[in-house]
Amino acid sequence: MNASWLLPILFSALALGIYDVCKKSAVKDNSVMPVLFLATLCGSLFFLTVSALTGTAASALNCTCNEYLLTLLKSLIVSGSWVCVFYAMRELPITLASPIRATSPMWTAIGGLLLFHEIPNLQQGIGMLIIFAGYICFNFIGKAEGFNWKSKGCLLIIAGTLLGAISALFDKYLLNVVKIDRQLLQFYFSVNLVLVLGIAFAIRNCFGQKHQFKWKWSIPLTGILLIMADYAYFYALSVDDAPISMVSLVRRCSCVVTFIVGAKFFNDSRLKSKAAALALLLLGVILIALK
Repeated sequence: MNASWLLPILFSALALGIYDVCKKSAVKDNSVMPVLFLATLCGSLFFLTVSALTGTAASALNCTCNEYLLTLLKSLIVSGSWVCVFYAMRELPITLASPIRATSPMWTAIGGLLLFHEIPNLQQGIGMLIIFAGYICFNFIGKAEGFNWKSKGCLLIIAGTLLGAISALFDKYLLNVVKIDRQLLQFYFSVNLVLVLGIAFAIRNCFGQKHQFKWKWSIPLTGILLIMADYAYFYALSVDDAPISMVSLVRRCSCVVTFIVGAKFFNDSRLKSKAAALALLLLGVILIALK
């Protein structure tokens, strides 16, 4: 199997892990929608500037109506996921939210089963059971910290994770079935995200802000890190035989970086118990990905 996708996705995982820490810092005690919009705007401006300087922007402009509508649909899916995750990150400890996000490959595998009739083997079935065991562990840990799965934060992080899995399946379809150029995909995806989140921000302002907005340098850094992580991710996924389950697995190992760095900076509690539950999630994801 051609593993030319491995190094880019490892870089994507590292950038994504640091991105999660910056995201938690940006939304902590802050108004979510302006943080989300400004982070996305900064990241998109960074991407467009680099594209212009490297001469790749011109080729990305050659886009058909169908391709544009598909990238717009991706932007709507991702916008919904990000809104859920950003609000959840403000409510939840990072060492609880990040491991839940790491289960996205399991939902991607379930999506493959439902959409493409990919029947899981015994090993993958065991992996799913182990992940559910990890969920149960996090449930007990969360209750001990005053959280439960019916809380707004937990429901939002689960919704954001499910939407993220849908986005991953859609990425595979766009890059390997429709054969959309990865530069074109990221170009219009970035532009459409600013438009969609800008409209959402404007609508949210009509109802007032419950939290005061504070500028933090982690806001633009959040956007830039995500652009870097996505660039490497799209490159890896554009490789013809790159398996979506394996790519998702390696990328979501970013939760290890987030867990270690975030625990140090945000002083979360019950780290040993969370580390054991995190190990269950990662073991389950590995079993799912290793066919």
